Amino acid sequence: MTGTDQVNIDVSLVRKLIATQFPDWAGLEIKPVEHGGWDNRSFHLGDHMLLRLPSAQCYVAQVTKEQYWLPKLAPDLPLPIPVPLAIGNPGEGYPWHWSVNQWINGNAATIESIDNMTEFAISLAAFLTALHKIDTTGGPIAGEHNFHRGSRLATYDDETQQAIAILGNEIDVQAVKALWKEALSTTWQFQPVWVHGDVAAGNLLVEKGKLTAVIDFGQLGIGDPACDLVIAWTMFKGESRLAFKAALLLDNATWARARGWALWKALIVCAGLNGTNPQNIEISWKVLNEVVADF
Repeated sequence: MTGTDQVNIDVSLVRKLIATQFPDWAGLEIKPVEHGGWDNRSFHLGDHMLLRLPSAQCYVAQVTKEQYWLPKLAPDLPLPIPVPLAIGNPGEGYPWHWSVNQWINGNAATIESIDNMTEFAISLAAFLTALHKIDTTGGPIAGEHNFHRGSRLATYDDETQQAIAILGNEIDVQAVKALWKEALSTTWQFQPVWVHGDVAAGNLLVEKGKLTAVIDFGQLGIGDPACDLVIAWTMFKGESRLAFKAALLLDNATWARARGWALWKALIVCAGLNGTNPQNIEISWKVLNEVVADF
């Protein structure tokens, strides 16, 4: 996830890809999506379609996975998710497959855009509960394809220890190590469930103050749902956090691992480890402090 193999993806490239592979759409306007994401570069295609092009080799497996699984998951979910329309091929100097999806209206969730944060938390919990109940037969076991979302948290022990060493003079090392130790002390003891893998504000769409859709399933896999609970500290607090936890009906060990996932991500961003997005440092410090305070 270093980004060293990233390619330049702009409107000119996308226009050439559409013209050569989907000529019926060649006359439609193409423009970048505001806040279009990190793993993929996203573009509007006309008024009703979305183009998603992986930004590096490590994200390419997401394309065929979403194309295959999203139509199978959608009927059992209480909110809209992306609808794949077509898959693009390498071409015009772009080396990988890419996606054409139906455009979903809504804006990325923000504190200001949500009418009632507790109701929002309960709606999200209902979505995750439904996702966790879907039959996982044949599903992709969490691993490298989704950066181990849903796998054992210990996968990221080395990174976490490295980040703690870097930040030693800026954090409560004793508290952080105790939290991390508790998170590593348990594993998911049940059958694997579907995990979204990146339940974050940017992947939750809001209209008229309500949660209306969940997008970007590139980290989709089956395994331990703890990784999907990090939003308890990145967006929720107080009453909304309690409501989110109560609605999900998961055990304390799972919540301990969820704190560990939140801690790992906050630590590596704050420490500036390779592959992290420096634009997220400010929010990561807030999350780090929130997780430790909640421990």
